[in-house]
Amino acid sequence: MRESALTRLASLDDLEARLAQDLQWLCLPPAGWSPRRTIDGAAVTDVLIVGGGMCGLAAAGALKLLGVDNMRIVDKAPLGTEGPWITFARMETLRSPKDLTGPCLGVPALTFRAWYEAQFGTDAWQSLDKIPRVQWMDYLVWYRRVLGLEIESETTVLAIRPATPANSVLEVTLATPTGEERVLARHVVLATGRDGGGQPQVPAMAKKLSRQRWAHSADEIDFAALRDKRVAVVGAGASAMDNAATALEAGAARLDMFIRRKDLPRINKLTGVSSPGLAHGFASLPDAWKWRFNSYAMATQTPPPRSSTLRVSRHEQAYFHLGSPVEDVVEEGNELVVQTPHGRYTLDFIIFATGFTTDLQVRPELATVAGNIRLWKDAFDASQEGPNYELANSPYLGAAFECQEKVAGSCPSVGRIHLFNYSALASQGKLSGDIPAVSIGAERLAQGIVSRMFCDDCDEHYAALQAYAKPELFGDEWTDADEEQRSLDVAPQAKAS
Repeated sequence: MRESALTRLASLDDLEARLAQDLQWLCLPPAGWSPRRTIDGAAVTDVLIVGGGMCGLAAAGALKLLGVDNMRIVDKAPLGTEGPWITFARMETLRSPKDLTGPCLGVPALTFRAWYEAQFGTDAWQSLDKIPRVQWMDYLVWYRRVLGLEIESETTVLAIRPATPANSVLEVTLATPTGEERVLARHVVLATGRDGGGQPQVPAMAKKLSRQRWAHSADEIDFAALRDKRVAVVGAGASAMDNAATALEAGAARLDMFIRRKDLPRINKLTGVSSPGLAHGFASLPDAWKWRFNSYAMATQTPPPRSSTLRVSRHEQAYFHLGSPVEDVVEEGNELVVQTPHGRYTLDFIIFATGFTTDLQVRPELATVAGNIRLWKDAFDASQEGPNYELANSPYLGAAFECQEKVAGSCPSVGRIHLFNYSALASQGKLSGDIPAVSIGAERLAQGIVSRMFCDDCDEHYAALQAYAKPELFGDEWTDADEEQRSLDVAPQAKAS
């Protein structure tokens, strides 16, 4: 395929010039418009974004393109390692199709494809199967740079609580490289990923084992130390396959996968209904339909990618045990012994790829407010639809991913906390974690926040409306055709008097 002249001449510098021109043509970003606030001399940040991964960057980009210029982004990771992509994500390539536009916010020059083709050309793009995982991280680092989004790294949120004056500002305590910092923010966005609304899910049996003998699939794992070891992985999802393959490629002597189901799921049901209609329309569904869609998708489960599964099965020392839930695991000397319905297995290390659980109560940053946040079990009677613990304990969010009060009037400040992470699934669908619709989610979030900010400051905006005095006309642009006649009408009366 012959490359176009534009692509032949392109480079990353050319793409960045194109992006700058696109934004200029679109008059983006607009000038900042939100009045600055202080409380007792302390500056108030309009939006504090917690998390500098894909969702945090998309949220920050969407806010910037709406003229929000008073925000901060913090992330607990060292700079350039935000999100899972070069930490606990262990797949070779992304699972999403390469042509999804991801966090581009409707700007073509911000897409991964534009970034890739500018460096490698259209022929390379056409021959690319799926996006290499590490390369996706490289793209996100570039995305952050060209949008001018600065991340305060190695910074952890310790607590979020209502501030004074009540209900209008949140007080956030940060642990930074230079010590603790108190931040006042009108809105806080938790773009904290898969476990941002809970924690890794680990069976109780794991907690009686020595910690050095097991890991969750989201942990840092020294795979080199597993060389020549007998390793087990519990689970059969994508992360289970990725961890199993990584262990095998590191030289594990034997790899046993213990799978509760008698067969692996074969069909990704949500792919069959994925569309702009689903992305835009899910949040408008009645609660019963939201529950129904989510519960069915969870029950049928998402199959692991074919490539990830083959990455495991091509190793002759890999063993798949179907219909084999782990009933118990105990330490015997320097070994672990796993019990399943089909027998006992001796091994050296076990990885629990058992997912995550949603539970706001375990989030330390939400400790002071979690009890005031409305959950689905507080808002929806699922007796007609069937129980689902994960959905029942998910936050019942508003249109802009904002938390809502469990009891009206008890803690209005929770409405200024926006959960742009996986815990939003029950209320908003898959807009705050997956690549396909992250721009839709980020724009919805940003639009809701700026709407609230404008309404909160309507008195100041009204005063600015009244005070605005720059004329567009000066009075010398026209002549009043009736002015001479009015003068003649008035003159005789003046003479008679």
